[in-house]
Amino acid sequence: MKNNNFLNLERALLIGVLSNEQDSETLTEHLDELKLLAETSGVIVVGQIYQSIKKINSQYFVGKGKALQIIEQAKELKVKLIIFDDELTPSQIKNFLKLTKEIKIIDRNGLILDIFSKHAKTRESKTQVELAHLEYVLPRLSKQWSHLERQMGGIGTRAGMGESQIEIDRRLIRQRISKLKKELLQIEKERRIQSKLRINKYRVSLVGYTNAGKSSLMKCLSGEDVYIQNQLFATLDTTVRKVHLDKHHSILLSDTVGFIRKLPHDLVASFRSTLFEVVESDLFLIVLDASSNQIKEHMHTINNVLNELGADDIKTIIVLNKIDLVTTRNRIKYLKNNYPDAVMVSAIDYLRINKLINRIINIMNEEYEIIEISFPYSEARQISMAQRNVEVLDRNYQDDRINLKIKGSKERIQKILNKS
Repeated sequence: MKNNNFLNLERALLIGVLSNEQDSETLTEHLDELKLLAETSGVIVVGQIYQSIKKINSQYFVGKGKALQIIEQAKELKVKLIIFDDELTPSQIKNFLKLTKEIKIIDRNGLILDIFSKHAKTRESKTQVELAHLEYVLPRLSKQWSHLERQMGGIGTRAGMGESQIEIDRRLIRQRISKLKKELLQIEKERRIQSKLRINKYRVSLVGYTNAGKSSLMKCLSGEDVYIQNQLFATLDTTVRKVHLDKHHSILLSDTVGFIRKLPHDLVASFRSTLFEVVESDLFLIVLDASSNQIKEHMHTINNVLNELGADDIKTIIVLNKIDLVTTRNRIKYLKNNYPDAVMVSAIDYLRINKLINRIINIMNEEYEIIEISFPYSEARQISMAQRNVEVLDRNYQDDRINLKIKGSKERIQKILNKS
């Protein structure tokens, strides 16, 4: 898929709606996040509009009078892009386009998809993003989606495009969607084969809100360079590293795409092969930004996505990262009261990482077994195998045999017993 990022350097106006479900402070936080998303996509935000509504208008999301006011204000500011923080229906977007031919209208989902398109690097992530993007575009196809030409080889850009041409484009998009789904099924099969090869490894996954510092924590724990950028969705592809916690404990540590509130459903569905690494984990490290005022909402979002993936029963450790940015005692007290079992760290400063490692080891030990096993000296190969990837607690040498007391994962112990 070619880069179809079409928002670079466009001037934009952000639209937020105040309803009974959220207060003005929450709306401000949401629009701040929308602004950060827009800037990540290369958009220049020149203004924000707040609108209080009692119920959603089926035609324009906001009332028609407010819709006209938004269009006029956008023209005054010489804006070419209007971004809604809430999801718009295809008909709502089309109704807005009837009011203006010069200004593009997108919602939060469209913006997130554009960022993913920009950041996709590997074949897998490009396939996943293109699928989600086309499924989003299909019901919204109109002249404003003419940028699809760069992705689809001519779709949506032919002169004099009418309804019949749009139908042709829709058919081509459906064919492309079908092909991408088949490609993702093959990718998922490959991932499952790779996963079987790791079945005897203890797997830990970093999950968290985007930009919470997961990649920094991955680098801190693994000691290896990983891509780190202070922006939303810097990482889309799963990174897996083997990490030795101590002499007897090693894990496979995975870092994958960050979560965000209102993560488009099509993206979650498309990224199932990537997120499969998460579902197969033995332990989650839920990484939260300790300095964020939206930490509770971030935790709620993470739980929702894990529930959707069917991964809500996996053991977790809450990691409050960026503790170096917390400057008041009241904030520390708040965090301790609300997350009493969490581990506070600063991945960037390698602060309190040993405490996190010890917590992981303690949880791993809950999954370990201790057995006593005996071998005659003639079974040198079995003796060697029984001491591999376990902690030997005691060796007792007899005249004709050796008695071992060992501790290891349940899977490893079972393998030793089966071969003894």
